[in-house]
Amino acid sequence: MRKHFLVLLILTTVSLTVNAQTRGVKVGYIDMEYILQNVPDYTEAKNQLEQKAQKWKQEIEVKKNDITKLKDALKTERVLLTKELIEEREEEIKFQETELLDYQQKRFGPNGDLVTQKAVLTQPVQDQVFNAVQDIAEAKKYDFIFDKTSDMTMLFAAKRYDISDQVVRAISRASKRSQLTKKQLKEEEAKEAAEDMVDENPALAERQKKLDERKAAREKLVAERKAAQQAKRDAAAAAREAKKNGTAVPKTETAKTATDSTQVETGEVETKETAKPTAKDSAAAAAADKRKKTAEERAKIIEDRKKAAEERRKKTLEDREKAKQEKQEKAKEGKQD
Repeated sequence: MRKHFLVLLILTTVSLTVNAQTRGVKVGYIDMEYILQNVPDYTEAKNQLEQKAQKWKQEIEVKKNDITKLKDALKTERVLLTKELIEEREEEIKFQETELLDYQQKRFGPNGDLVTQKAVLTQPVQDQVFNAVQDIAEAKKYDFIFDKTSDMTMLFAAKRYDISDQVVRAISRASKRSQLTKKQLKEEEAKEAAEDMVDENPALAERQKKLDERKAAREKLVAERKAAQQAKRDAAAAAREAKKNGTAVPKTETAKTATDSTQVETGEVETKETAKPTAKDSAAAAAADKRKKTAEERAKIIEDRKKAAEERRKKTLEDREKAKQEKQEKAKEGKQD
C-alpha cells in the first residue's frame, strides 16, 4: 500500500511539473498527535479511558496478589498435605494464572478493550480532521497535505507548511457556530478571515505582531499617564482636606509619584542639588507648624476643663452622700431619745 502511494505521488508530481512555471506546487502537512491533544472532546474522553485503564491495572494487581498468597500458603503447608490436596491446590493456582492471562489479554491485548475503545474514541476526531483538511485544501489551493505521524517518513518539514493549527481552529469553529447568534457569527467569520490571511502571508503575520506590540505599548503609556493624573488629583484632595482641618499632612509616596510622573512628561526633572526649598515653602511650613501647635494647645485646654468638671461632679456626689448619711444618723438618734 505504501509503495503504491509513493508511486502515485511521484506520477502526480511529474504531471504537475508541466504547470510549475505558472504555479508552484503547494504542499502542507499536519501533526495528528498535536491535533488530538488540542481537541477538548478527545482530551476529556482520553482522560476517562485512562481512568478505566488504571482501574483494570489495579484489578490485575489484586489477582496477582491473590495468586501469590495461594503459592505461599501451599509452600508453607505442603509437608502437612496429602498428595491429592497438593495436586488440587496446584490445579487451583494454575486455573487462577490462566484466568489472569485471559483477563490481561481482554483488557490490554492487541484486540483488547483498551485498543478498541481508543479506536472508537479517535475515529470521530479523525473524521473531523479529514473534513477540515479537505476544506482547507480546497479553499487555499493545496496540492498535497501529509500526516507527519503516519507511516510515510518525513525527513524534513518547514514549519510554514504546518497547517495543524488551522485544522484545530476549523474543528473548534464548527463546534462554536451552533451556539452563536447571527451577529456573533458574522463577527466570528470576520475574525476567522483575518486569521486565515495571517496564515497565508508570514510577512503579514510579522507585521501584525509589530502592530500588536505597538498597541500594547500605547495602552501601557496611557494607563501610566492616567495613574499619574489620578495620583496628582488624590494628592491635591488630601492637601485641601488638611488645610480645611488645620493640620499638616506629609507628602505621601502617591503624591511624590504623581509629581515625578508629571516632571518626566514635561521634561522638568530636578536633581537633588537643584531642588531646594523656596521662601514660600518655608513660610507655609512655619504656618502649618503654628496651626498644629495651636490645635494641640486648644486640645490640652479642653482636656483640662473636662478633668476639672469631672472632679467637681465627683465632689458634689460625695458631699450629697455624706449629708444624706448624717441626716439618717440624726433621725435614728431622735427615735432612740
